[in-house]
Amino acid sequence: MEQSDWAGTSTDTERPSVARMYDYFLGGSHNFAVDREAARKVIAVAPDAPLIAQANRAFLRRAVRFLVDQGVRQFLDIGSGIPTVGNVHEIAQQLAPETRVVYVDIDPVAVAHSRAILAGNDRARVVQADLRQPAQILDHPDVRGLLDFDQPVAVMIVAVLHFIADADDPAGILATLRQALAPGSYLVLSQVSAEGREDDADLVKSVYRTADNALHPRSRSELARLFAGFDLVSPGVVWAPAWRPETAEQADDADEAVVVCGVGRLGG
Repeated sequence: MEQSDWAGTSTDTERPSVARMYDYFLGGSHNFAVDREAARKVIAVAPDAPLIAQANRAFLRRAVRFLVDQGVRQFLDIGSGIPTVGNVHEIAQQLAPETRVVYVDIDPVAVAHSRAILAGNDRARVVQADLRQPAQILDHPDVRGLLDFDQPVAVMIVAVLHFIADADDPAGILATLRQALAPGSYLVLSQVSAEGREDDADLVKSVYRTADNALHPRSRSELARLFAGFDLVSPGVVWAPAWRPETAEQADDADEAVVVCGVGRLGG
């Protein structure tokens, strides 16, 4: 795909985008010089940043497989970013072809590229919207047109909450989403934590202040509180590599992790 196909004329190429920086960490090619420069500044402070991004992506894949095993056939992935190998729809539809997925992102590059790769897939759509406005997401015709909220839906908010300030009321955002869900739905969260790496976190946050979203690390206990109304699935809120690892090597990486995560189920 040519850059003109996914960048668009309205894309801000003068300021780093956290979605495009994440794409760079994952080895993607949908980023600009300003994104690469900012990402390299993060790596200079935290050399394991690409590995952290990969560990988070691996958690997403394990969570999707778990949810499909639980019978979930609808996914709402908010803050989905720029698609890379192992997207939610790829994983879920390979296991259960009838699965329906709606991606939501605020970044126009992420949305444009998602639309390109989803062309011809009538069980997956992408919407440009902001997590800070959950009612607009829930009421969007493309969301309502594909997902049936009378049936369980898995809401994925992976590596996004650390860009939502406390002043933006993340608990209230999640409560709005929860109220729209049927019993048996799930919430999947992950976000950066500064536990044990406070000095590095201050330097990394200074880099992200130049991007389109500042960084707001939270502890495991703070993330656990954001699952209010959901029953946490074992093993609870843990470092990303420790959430249902598939290999001993994945579990061993937990000591070096920076991303905390968890999955909750809505009872009733």
